[in-house]
Amino acid sequence: MEHLEHRKKVLIMIAIMSAMLFAALNQTIVGTALPKIISEIGGMDYYSWVFTIFMLTSSVTAILVGKLSDMYGRKPFILLGIGVFMIGSFLNGLSASIIQLIIFRGIQGFGAGMIMSTAFTAVGDLFSPRERGKWQGLMSSVFGLASVFGPTLGGWIVDNADWHWVFWVFLPVGFIAFGMIYKMFPSQEPKRGLKVDYLGSIMLTLTIIPLLLAFTWGGNDYEWVSLQIIGLLTLSVVALVLFIITEKRASNPVLPLQLFKNQIFTLSNIIGFILGAGMFGAIMYMPFFIQGVMGTSATKSGLVMMPMTLSMVLASTIGGQIITKTGKYKFLALIGLFVMSTGMILLSFMDTNTTNARALINIIIVGTGLGLSFPVFTLTVQNAVQHKFLGVATAATQLFRQIGGTIGVAIMGTVMNSSMTSKMTEKMSSVKDSPLLTDPETAGVMKQLQDPQNIMNGGKLKELQSALPQEFQGIYASILEGVRESLSFALTNVFFIGAMILLVGFLLTFFMKEIPLRMSNKDATEEEKETKLKEASNQ
Repeated sequence: MEHLEHRKKVLIMIAIMSAMLFAALNQTIVGTALPKIISEIGGMDYYSWVFTIFMLTSSVTAILVGKLSDMYGRKPFILLGIGVFMIGSFLNGLSASIIQLIIFRGIQGFGAGMIMSTAFTAVGDLFSPRERGKWQGLMSSVFGLASVFGPTLGGWIVDNADWHWVFWVFLPVGFIAFGMIYKMFPSQEPKRGLKVDYLGSIMLTLTIIPLLLAFTWGGNDYEWVSLQIIGLLTLSVVALVLFIITEKRASNPVLPLQLFKNQIFTLSNIIGFILGAGMFGAIMYMPFFIQGVMGTSATKSGLVMMPMTLSMVLASTIGGQIITKTGKYKFLALIGLFVMSTGMILLSFMDTNTTNARALINIIIVGTGLGLSFPVFTLTVQNAVQHKFLGVATAATQLFRQIGGTIGVAIMGTVMNSSMTSKMTEKMSSVKDSPLLTDPETAGVMKQLQDPQNIMNGGKLKELQSALPQEFQGIYASILEGVRESLSFALTNVFFIGAMILLVGFLLTFFMKEIPLRMSNKDATEEEKETKLKEASNQ
């Protein structure tokens, strides 16, 4: 498709980015609106499944569709993805129970997986690797914009309108994107004589789902050494072994193992895994610090986090332009990972006296590093593999990043909980004999006070304080300060570990071979043949 005129390519990219924005906004808007939704339809015990089911269905779908789009073309799957996502969004707005909401979010996840997988791959179809840099940067910025506007809009909708509109407000964007892609996106001839690797797909699914569930539930719903977590990890390992055996025998494997013999493909995905862990660590736990330690309100917390996203969008866009102009990408990856690691180290030095201004500067540094490095490793993979593997290779990068984020958040969550527990034990030793802790009526209040979720909720803190007699108010204030110091200690440990993980990615990047970005979507061997023919004809 790289032969299309530039204007048509730009219009197709606008349609693709509209579809991505539609999916990304629907994902980010839900987080803000969900507490209000749960208060109406009930089902607090299943709260986390609204997010978990989306992650599972989108992750599995993305990798499977990556291979299928190599066989049958991108257009059918991006159209199907938009259609399924729109149906899921519409049904979500009709949910009358938490079970319905979870089912319909799963449908949304199937659509999102198709959209994300084919969207990034379509860039590879439309543009040569040398041209892709700026477009990869712009596409990455779509997620940043969605994370800025989605939560704000979600909060406004639940405060001023019916919550159902959270899922319906962006449906017109979906219709427009569907129509533009249907009309302008070229169809591709399906490859004949290739069998779908059903057994490999099943084994890959059985590897991914238990792995993601284990690291989502571990340390939260179940102990890490519980039968449930060990069972899930065991199932994942067994399925992985069977998957490898299956793929070695498959005539058209769903994830060709030969790709892992490519040093650039393998190393890029390892670094992408690390980047996902660091990225989600910063995004997930920074609000805990701003609200729980610094005592900033949720609204102001969103304003403090917004510059991180905007700096990521700006750096991603500028970095993409630099790659396209220079043809160089390794130095940007190194700079990005180093800057992001530096930002995480600066976060680890924050404490209860940290000002909003200092926190703002630190997260802008993190966002800048993330924006510079995030688009690079998709590009390196696409440039290093044959065009016939473009879809599955691109989907693999998204999968490794998703798994990295899931595992990274789980590890950091465990570190936070254990660090906070040990620090709280130390802090509470001086008041362990206080009537506030031994009196049955007040002990429950103090237990709730030690929950980080409650510390982040100003309204909840006032409720807990008002439940205590006047004579306990002084001790309450000192314990609250101890809890905040403990949370600060725990989170700075989290940020430091995140920095160390990212530094490993920085060091690994030195070993990644930088090969010239191809000027055409034709494989290197085809380009070499054409060059030799031209040279021969000129002689």
